Formats: sequence, structure tokens, C-alpha cells
Amino acid sequence: MVGVDDEATVRIPGRLLSMAEVAEALCQAHDGLARLRDNGNDHRQLPSRGALVEAVDALRSVLFPGYVGEPDVRREGLLFHLGATLDRAIRVIREQIERGLCFSGCLIPDHCPTCAKRADELTAQFVARLPEVRRLLATDVQAAYEGDPAATSPDEAIFCYPGILAVTIQRLAHELYVLGVPLIPRILTEHAHSLTGIDIHPGAAIGERFFIDHGTGVVIGETCVIGRNVRIYQGVTLGAKSFPMDAEGHPIKGIPRHPIVEDDVIIYSGATVLGRVTIGAGSTVGGNVWLTQSVPPGSRVSKEPA
Repeated sequence: MVGVDDEATVRIPGRLLSMAEVAEALCQAHDGLARLRDNGNDHRQLPSRGALVEAVDALRSVLFPGYVGEPDVRREGLLFHLGATLDRAIRVIREQIERGLCFSGCLIPDHCPTCAKRADELTAQFVARLPEVRRLLATDVQAAYEGDPAATSPDEAIFCYPGILAVTIQRLAHELYVLGVPLIPRILTEHAHSLTGIDIHPGAAIGERFFIDHGTGVVIGETCVIGRNVRIYQGVTLGAKSFPMDAEGHPIKGIPRHPIVEDDVIIYSGATVLGRVTIGAGSTVGGNVWLTQSVPPGSRVSKEPA
């Protein structure tokens, strides 16, 4: 076998395995889990996770200049810094969008002009949304500072809080999701998930002044709608109760199946809210509550005492 030393072996208890034999077995049993290029004819390139991580870090330095990336940005150089960094990030994002489009259904070999043109259009629309993303994030930072007595300044929230990091990446990913960009939004939010332990689907629609305190173990589903000035704590799940099936027994995709959380709601640690239920404005959901039905505005929901 090319590239495998026939003499290479590995010893396990009671047996000596040939690396050539193992590699051959893996070749025969990949069960569709390998992306193979046959004589260079498979033009479809997956988006690069590494490139996207670098691009999102650059975008964060545009949204929070001086806090993320280059720490010594001066006011007189701010415009140049933002322009240069944004240009670098958007070039990468545009290429990755084109890769995602091509991989997700394009059948044209080699370079696809349709995917390239569509990537240009989607990238332009995404860039146009960045000022609004920046405005929303400013409200999130202020909500974190005001909502956590331990926060000494908004700067601390930007520098240190995993909730701010997760929400920043989700808000960027959400804009791409709304535009219909395949693959890229989920890659971004799963990157944030791996860093923070906070799992927010890019499809979730989140209003301004959103604060996740502590954050570890938070799960927010694809069709969640979260209003203004909502605060949640670690371990909260806003999930789906069941998955309707089609006639062939496959889950039906894309239907609303996650909670609606109205304005000014607080959900304390460990609470689980499942299904397309509504938590009315101004409500408080206590820790470790299991909630599968809607509650009216101003509700106070808690577990029965032991």
C-alpha cells in the first residue's frame, strides 16, 4: 500500500497488528465518512473551520476595537484599523460562503460563477448588518454590567465574560443564518460552544440587552424567540419537547418547536423550558424548574418545596 510501511506494526494484548492491514480495512469500511477526490474531479471544497475562526476573531476586533486583537488602537488610527481588519476578515468570510454554497448542492464542476456571484451578494448584505450587530452588542455589554453585581465595569464584561463571547459569535452567525448561508453559521456557533460551554443555535432570534450569567451548560434551540432585556443563568435549556415525523418517519425540519421568551424575563439556573411555549413578559422562572406549558405575563414559577 502506498504511503504505509508494510513492516510497521502495533502491539495490543495478545496480538500484533500490521499498519498496512489496518489502513486497508479503514479504506474499505469508511461507510461514506470520507470525502474523496477522484482524479481531481470533485470540485466541492468544505469551508475551513480554521479560516472561519480567524475571521470571526478579526470581526470581534472590529466590533470591540482595543478589547479584542490589537490592544493599542488609538483614536486617530481607529478608522484605518477598522477598515484594514474588516477587509481582511470579509475576504475570508466571502471565500468560505462560496465554499459553503458550492458544497451544499452545486453540481457545476470547477469554478461556479453562480455560487461566486451569490457569495458576493450575501457577503455585501452581511457587512451591511454589522453596525446593527455592534449596536445590539453594546446593549448586551451594558446588561451584563448592570445585571451582575460582581462586574466592576463594562470593560470587564467584554474582556472576561463567556456569555458576551458566545452572544457575539451567535449574533454574527445569526445574520448569516437569516441570509440563508449554509454550514458557516453552525460552524461559528459550535466554535463558541467549544470555547464557552454555551450552545446557542444560530437560528435563535435574540432581542437587545441579552445577558447570560456564568453560562456553562446553557442550551438555546434553533427556533427560540427571545425578547428584550432577558437574563438567564447557567444550565438553562430552552429546548424542544418532541419532534414531529413525516409519513416516512423522518423528523420534520424547520418548524417552530422552541420557547418564546418575552421581554424582561429572568430564568434561573438549571431551569428547563421545552416546546413552543411562551413565557410572558416580566416573568421569573426559578431554578431547576421543568416547564412545558405557557405562563402569562408577570408569572413567578418555582418548584414545589420538598
